[in-house]
Amino acid sequence: MKHTYLLIFGALLVSLLLSGCLYPQNEMEQNQIPNEEQLQTVQQAVDNYKEEQQGLVPIKTKPNETPIFQKYLIDFSMLKEQGYISEIPGNAYENGGVYQYTLLTPDEDPKVKLIDLRITEAIRSVNVQLDFYRSENIYPAYGEKIAEGIYTVDYKKLGLENPPTVISPYSQQNLPIIMDVDGNLFVDYRIDLNNALNEFDHEYMEGEDIRYLLADNTPFMPAYSLPYTIEKGEPVFLIEN
Repeated sequence: MKHTYLLIFGALLVSLLLSGCLYPQNEMEQNQIPNEEQLQTVQQAVDNYKEEQQGLVPIKTKPNETPIFQKYLIDFSMLKEQGYISEIPGNAYENGGVYQYTLLTPDEDPKVKLIDLRITEAIRSVNVQLDFYRSENIYPAYGEKIAEGIYTVDYKKLGLENPPTVISPYSQQNLPIIMDVDGNLFVDYRIDLNNALNEFDHEYMEGEDIRYLLADNTPFMPAYSLPYTIEKGEPVFLIEN
């Protein structure tokens, strides 16, 4: 019997180790949260790179049609191989973390920002269900119309228990995943944009894209977002005619 208990304990110990439950807490945390010191280190490396490389920035090549807030991913291999950084940040995707480091306005004044890959994974998960649904149906799983060409996702048609959401990197609130007329998925950032309009000084006018209010004033990019503008002090979808 004692031998049996030892075997069970050993199996549980291995399971804990494999699941990461005994992984050093400080190392787990550095992979999950934005770190101002790491951001500043990468920012300095990017600035030095640009200064010494005739205005070039260390980014990966992406297709031109890539959405602007997901387009300019930092190429850490360029920075590390040429000695601009000694190690990749622990919370970076390339080092097992949950963030992609990217640049805002790379041609003018490149600012290092983060993309939360947990949003990417949530979008991908819903896309899997959506692709399965579209393989058997003509139209995407449209829900209610919320603006011209923009809809909620009919989660019941996809076999989901609840409307799909993501955790906001700005407010930690649940943000809805929405859909355009072609079945492409996006995150609805109106909650965060409304908070930002009230919190940060700005001079945005109707017709201007207010997503930069989030990107400029926080460490995070509004990834997987549609354009928004301001109307009567409130964020609304920027619909192009």
